[in-house]
Amino acid sequence: MIVRRWLPYLLLVPVLGMALFVGARSSDSAPPTPAQRTSRIAAQVRCPTCEGLSAAESEAPASVAIRREIRRRVDAGQPDQEVRAFLVGRYGRDILLTPEGSGVAGLVWALPVAGLVLAAGGLVVTFRRRNAAPRRTATAEDRRLVEQALGR
Repeated sequence: MIVRRWLPYLLLVPVLGMALFVGARSSDSAPPTPAQRTSRIAAQVRCPTCEGLSAAESEAPASVAIRREIRRRVDAGQPDQEVRAFLVGRYGRDILLTPEGSGVAGLVWALPVAGLVLAAGGLVVTFRRRNAAPRRTATAEDRRLVEQALGR
């Protein structure tokens, strides 16, 4: 009886494992082309003159110049990190659309997670206190006062 109840869950474990394995594998094992690398880096960089667009999306002269510079550096064999570091050095950290995961910028990633953990902890504490509070019952004096207030 217990096996029948847990069988679907036990069968789900290998299915989930395979799905995670297949999903985590890169669908394209070939290294990216220079054009793909240029597009990927440009999509991670903010257009300096546009509001809310990446350098890959914008056709502003500044974005076109950034894409050209990225392509030149990719063709020269520089790794993606070096190209991004050059752009940060030239335009400042605000040029990156995705904040870095370390230092003060890491707070952008850590604070929402910490907030969720604290909120969940607060809910647990609140429910435990509510359930642990002793139940109060009405005494005979309480009933008499209610009857008197109702005029019975």
